[in-house]
Amino acid sequence: MFAWLVCCNAYAVASSDMLLHIVEQCTNTSAAAYCEKCLAPQAPAMCSGKTSCRATSEIWRETPEYVAMRDIKMCGCPSDFVHGLVLPKERVTGVEDAKRPDSIWQFSWDIAQEKLPRNEIALAVNPRTRRSQNQLHVHLVKLKEGAASRFLSTVTARTQNLNNVWTLAANVAKTNQMTDYGVLVVADKSNGYLVVVSRESPEALFTHAYCTP
Repeated sequence: MFAWLVCCNAYAVASSDMLLHIVEQCTNTSAAAYCEKCLAPQAPAMCSGKTSCRATSEIWRETPEYVAMRDIKMCGCPSDFVHGLVLPKERVTGVEDAKRPDSIWQFSWDIAQEKLPRNEIALAVNPRTRRSQNQLHVHLVKLKEGAASRFLSTVTARTQNLNNVWTLAANVAKTNQMTDYGVLVVADKSNGYLVVVSRESPEALFTHAYCTP
């Protein structure tokens, strides 16, 4: 589950909308009334009373289409633990949304390569019924050791082009009568990518989503 600490003030939002709130209210630090409107400011010293890791956000990269940021699960973890998120700036609910952007996977992979070795990268989007947020987000995490052997219990596809991920996943899900599914993308031995489609949360099944501080 995603456990953002949501403050109680005039701009409080539902916990399930916290990621959308960060995208819309916390990326532009020069916006009027930034500290009043943004519940998770970008810098610990930026807004009074919001100084801890769990009360702030850390933006890794921003483009006109996407925001890459630290997941709150990194708070209190060793410095080598990685758990990031990539979100579209447009409102997109998740894997079931027809507006899900194809290019989010390549953007996420490019960010991941700055954080992890290629064979350890795992990009995960959870099923609609296994997520806590109403805004599409790709988890940028480390693949669990031995996870590849567990792919045998799932359905997979291979691609050389990350812009095909949503289409491949949708086709695999349809063939296997999955109405709700998650998507995992990892490196393939052929220098391409393996797309894993699962009814369960791929973040939980195959990745190091949490650390042991």
